[in-house]
Amino acid sequence: MTTTLMALVMSKGYVVADGAMGTQLFAAGLSAGWSPEEWNLSHPDEIRAVHRGYLQAGADLIVTNSFGGNCFRQSLHGFEGRVDELNRAAAHIGRLEADAEMQRSEREVLVAGSMGPTGELLEPLGTMKAGACEAAFAEQAAGLAAGGVDLLWIETMSALDEIEAAVRGARSVCDLPIAATMSFDTAGRTMMGVTGREMVDRLGALQLAAIGANCGNNVPDTEAAVIAIANAGSGTLTVSKPNAGVPVWRKDALVYDGTPELLAVHAHRAHISGVDVIGSCCGSTPEHTAKMVAVLAGEEAPPSVEVTLNPKTALDERLVRRRPRRRRDRG
Repeated sequence: MTTTLMALVMSKGYVVADGAMGTQLFAAGLSAGWSPEEWNLSHPDEIRAVHRGYLQAGADLIVTNSFGGNCFRQSLHGFEGRVDELNRAAAHIGRLEADAEMQRSEREVLVAGSMGPTGELLEPLGTMKAGACEAAFAEQAAGLAAGGVDLLWIETMSALDEIEAAVRGARSVCDLPIAATMSFDTAGRTMMGVTGREMVDRLGALQLAAIGANCGNNVPDTEAAVIAIANAGSGTLTVSKPNAGVPVWRKDALVYDGTPELLAVHAHRAHISGVDVIGSCCGSTPEHTAKMVAVLAGEEAPPSVEVTLNPKTALDERLVRRRPRRRRDRG
C-alpha cells in the first residue's frame, strides 16, 4: 500500500474520489445487458482509459470496475465461475493506472476495490442465506486483494445486514481497510428504510475506514444524508459520491442533468460540513472531477449554483415502505 485513506485525508484535508464507470463504458461501446466486469478481460484498455481520465483530472482515489463482480450478479451473464479472474483483472488495471499516475505526478493515489450489492435480499425478507452472502463477498474480496487494491469499497447498499455480511466475508480472506456507502434515495432513507444516523449507529462497531453515501435519487438528498453522517461524530471518515443530477431524456438519449458546476458546489458544501472523501457517481465524467478538484483546492470560487436540501429528507413513511428493487451496475 502506498498510503492509507486516513493518512491521505490528514495530509490534504480531503480526498477527491473518481466518478462514474458504467456510463463511461456505455459511451465507449459497452452493450446494455452485458457484464461491465467482463470488459476487464476483453477491453482492458478502455477500462484503463476511464481510470486515467479521472486521475489526470485530479482524483486521489479510483474505484475498480468490479461493482457487480460477485457470483450472484455474474450468474446473470454466465460468468459466476470467473469471479476471481474478473476481480483480479479489475484490481490489476486500477493498480497499473494508479502507479503510472504516481510516477507521473509524484502524488499519492489509492485504488479501492468496488463491491456492489448482490441484487438479492437476505432471509427472512428474501431467499439469500447469510452464509452464501458472506461467501460471495469473500470470493470477490480475495480476487481484489490479490490484484493489488489498497482498500475495499462496499458501495450503493440499501440494507445494513448486507453490508455486515460483506464485511464479515471480506475480513475472512484479507485484512484490507474497508469503506462502506449506502444509497439514500427514498426521502432521505435507503430503499430498506435506513437513515444516515442508523447507518452510523449500526456500523460504528465494525471499525470501518470510512462510511457515507453514494448514488442516490438526487444531489440534495445525498448531500443531506452524508452531512447527517458527518455530523454524527463517529470519528470515522465520511464519503460522498452523488450522481450527476438525475437522468432526463434529451431527444433520443438518456443523460444526467447535473453539470460539473453543480457537483463542484456540492463538493464545497460537503467539505465545509466535515465530509472527508468527495467524488461522484452515475452520469459524471472527468470534467465533473476536474471542476470539483479546482474548487476544493481553492483555485476556483464555488460556482453560483443552488443546491437546495430536501425538507422531506427526515421522514416520509409512505415512501419508505416501497418494495425494494434490484440495482443496475454502478455508474
